[in-house]
Parts: sequence; structure tokens; C-alpha cells
Amino acid sequence: MYAEERQSAIANEVRSRGRVSVTDLAARFAVTGETVRRDLVVLQRNGHLVRVHGGAVRPDVAAVVDEPDLVVREETRRAQKSAIGAAAAALLPADGGSVLIDAGTTTLQLALAIPGDIRLTYITNSIQIGGLVADAPGATVLLTGGRLRPKTGAVVGSDAIAMLSRVRASVGFLGTNALSVAHGLSTPDADEAATKRAMIAACTTTVVLADSSKINREELVSFGTLDDVDVLVTDEGIDASFADEIRAHQIELVIA
Repeated sequence: MYAEERQSAIANEVRSRGRVSVTDLAARFAVTGETVRRDLVVLQRNGHLVRVHGGAVRPDVAAVVDEPDLVVREETRRAQKSAIGAAAAALLPADGGSVLIDAGTTTLQLALAIPGDIRLTYITNSIQIGGLVADAPGATVLLTGGRLRPKTGAVVGSDAIAMLSRVRASVGFLGTNALSVAHGLSTPDADEAATKRAMIAACTTTVVLADSSKINREELVSFGTLDDVDVLVTDEGIDASFADEIRAHQIELVIA
């Protein structure tokens, strides 16, 4: 079966069923999961579906597809996130520097790995992370303000964006729901995307923390391109071809 025929069949499947999974499609068409994911990227670009974790849904169904609760995400791939956080801690600025930390379960692992005796100024849109790093005797913590999203623990919106426009951090550590070559960094929520976009603008160096399950995936709203990323910290599950793409964009790749 040619790629165009397979993609047409997948589009018909999504239209009739509302949602499909990568695993089921790979078995049905006797191709790899990576091939299916590439098909879904093409079909999303043409408006036939919206990619979600593990598969895709019909565009009208996507409106009601929700993100996992924070407590669920904290337990998902915990070992990989912990390793990524520890590796990212090596990229912290020198004593007395400034660092921006995005809300998220992987960035939380970074906060947990920060040495207690380092003097840093922290900017964050996470009450949880702000409270955690504030316990260090040499910490100064600036919270962005804005609207709290209980689903992710992120503070987002115009107030957060306004505050971020007035600061400049030496290094920013951002999370993402998905990362692809075509769609860049993306997340399901428009307000979170706008806030993350402001974070990128507020950082001299941007470090993205993303476990390999988020690689080669796309969510609804893009908040940055690969050109916005200076360092990607991920785990050893990253696809080798995507790792080559990352390096081709002059991004430092750190495997935790």
C-alpha cells in the first residue's frame, strides 16, 4: 500500500470512529509506529485530525479531549523525568545568576535536584516549584502572577506574560507536551502556549526538558520552533533520526 492510500484509509477511520491509536494502526497496516506517526503529522497538517498522546482524534472530538491531571502526570515516566531533572541541574547558571523554571512535572524534578547551597534568583509560574526553591537560604523567588490552571499547576495569562516581558533570565528551563520538527514545541492550551512563548523571549538560553514519549508528537498550539531551543534534555528513548535532526538545528542534546 502506498503512503497516500494508507493516509486516506487512516483519515476515513478517524472520521468514522472519532479516534485511533498508533498501536492499532501499525498492526492493521503492518508498518512501524514511526511510519504511522509520520502519516498522522501529514493528516493533521491537512486538517483531517488532531494528534494526541498515543494516536489521533477527529477535530471536533479534540475540543473535548482533556489533558491528564497533574497527579497522573507526576507518576508517568517518573524515573526518566527524575534523570532528566538531575541532568538539567548541571546547566544551572553560576552562583548569583538568574533562572526561569516553567511549571511542569519534569521541571519539578529539576527543582528537586537543585543544590541547597547555591544562590540563585528564580522566576517561575509554578506555585509548587516556587515554594520548593524558596526553602534554599540563598534563593530569591519571583512568581509571575496570573490565572492558575489546576490541571497543570501553571499560572498563565496576560498578567504572567506582562511580568515575563519585564525580566531577563540567564537560563530558562521549559517543559513541553510535544516536540516535532514541523510544529516545534506545542501544548494543548492556548494560554499556556502564550505564556511559554513569553518565557522563551525572557531567556538568554532556553533549555527544554522533555522525556522521549513527547518526541515526534504534536499538540494543538505551537509556542516555539526548534530554532528557539538551545539545549534539549531527554532520555535514551529518543529516536536516533530525531536526535540527528536536533543536532542539525545546532541544538545541544543531553541524554539523561
